[in-house]
Amino acid sequence: MRLTTQDSQTQKNEMLIGQSLTEFNDNQWKLVLEKITVPSLITCVPRPRLHALLEQSVLGCTSSIITGRAGSGKTTLAIDFADKSGRKVAWYKVDAPESKLPIFFQYLISSIATHRPGFGGYALLPLLSEELNSNQIPLLAELFVYELERHGGAPLLIVLEDLHLVCDADWVVPFFRRLLPLLPSEIHMLITSRTIAPAPFWRMRSKQTLSVIDEDILAFTRDEAIILFQHYGLTPEQASIALDHSRGRAAALSSLAETLHFAETTDVANGTLRSWRAV
Repeated sequence: MRLTTQDSQTQKNEMLIGQSLTEFNDNQWKLVLEKITVPSLITCVPRPRLHALLEQSVLGCTSSIITGRAGSGKTTLAIDFADKSGRKVAWYKVDAPESKLPIFFQYLISSIATHRPGFGGYALLPLLSEELNSNQIPLLAELFVYELERHGGAPLLIVLEDLHLVCDADWVVPFFRRLLPLLPSEIHMLITSRTIAPAPFWRMRSKQTLSVIDEDILAFTRDEAIILFQHYGLTPEQASIALDHSRGRAAALSSLAETLHFAETTDVANGTLRSWRAV
């Protein structure tokens, strides 16, 4: 079969994703594969209330953001939901040095390309090889969507963990402001962040583009705390007291449950040992 000039250029561009990563890694930095690998599932108490909110978001919005301070349960919820979503998952753990646009997109493109081979090679990488100005950021978002549609496939959940670490970069707001309303129906983007999203993100809530789960929603309810404490063999009364002390924050509540469980287990063991010695 004879290839046209356009076909040849398309193949060449789609090869760029592998070539550019190799060259970029050799010359400047190494791609850390753990950052684009879905984290291992964490054993946790099921929280159907939060899962229902995310499932509703997947059906009605193009994106979700889980926001809260460290220890509020953002990442645990994201990992658990990703595991149960029934979708392919492209995960990217963001770090502060990736506020530089080319580095951020090398990771994001590589994560998506694990499920959609060739993604990014046709239009994104050639554009990223240039010095972009602020007026080109919306175009970058449009090309991102074009690549997703060009390399279609099974429903995909794109998870950006800790996006707050790069939110000060001047390209972040214009890129996501343009991207999120345009995402194809089989794509859902899930973002976790310690800080409140910039104002343009919040305005998307009224347009049914973005669903927000904030720290107040993340907090354990009394019934959820009781179920958690039951897993440790503890009482509802202990759960209620711990809930008041922790204000429902996931890490603090779990730590209290573990501490109480350890203390009670130790007391029982010591009591058994004393009884054995007495005999």
